[in-house]
Amino acid sequence: MAARCRAPRTARPAFSAGHAQENNFTFELHFMSLIIETHRLIQRELVLSDVDAMFELDGNPAVMQYLGGKTKQSADEMIPIIENVRQQYAEKGIGRYAVILKETGEFIGWSGIKFVTEPENNFVNFYDLGYRFIERFWGKGYGYEAALPWIDYAFNVMKIDKLNADAHINNIGSNRILQKLGFTFVNQYEHEGYPFNWYELKP
Repeated sequence: MAARCRAPRTARPAFSAGHAQENNFTFELHFMSLIIETHRLIQRELVLSDVDAMFELDGNPAVMQYLGGKTKQSADEMIPIIENVRQQYAEKGIGRYAVILKETGEFIGWSGIKFVTEPENNFVNFYDLGYRFIERFWGKGYGYEAALPWIDYAFNVMKIDKLNADAHINNIGSNRILQKLGFTFVNQYEHEGYPFNWYELKP
């Protein structure tokens, strides 16, 4: 049995002015598994069969250059990462979700909300909005399209009072996405030796 709630197509959402024409997405629960659908994308839970696509993502130095992490050397390294994400689904009801291109059914990256319990920029126990896409899908607006419904979900379904996000100071594309989503720049900080911009968004 599926439950569906549809975001209003014309009402302007409280969290971000100016997106009224772009808020055409649905949230669906299929046997307690959330599925998000937008104009071009479907977002669903990560599963172990995504391991090769996840390796294409994290095994690419161009993808990892702004993330402060080492490039993965094999698909096997992605298994504990997916398992960790799935554990957060079970414990928190949220996490990073696979982003699938409707037109082709391809895995193109991930997006979603993570509850962060380790200190970062002097914060702990906060909700982080993140996204990451395979290089050949950059520059097509997928990051913005995937992230936008998560903001609606955070404030209108989860009822949280703040979302945080970060981007490497030289990652122009990611910083632009966060700014377009309505995030406010707070400060610059270092994380594992890399310089990042810290953002926040409130309803």
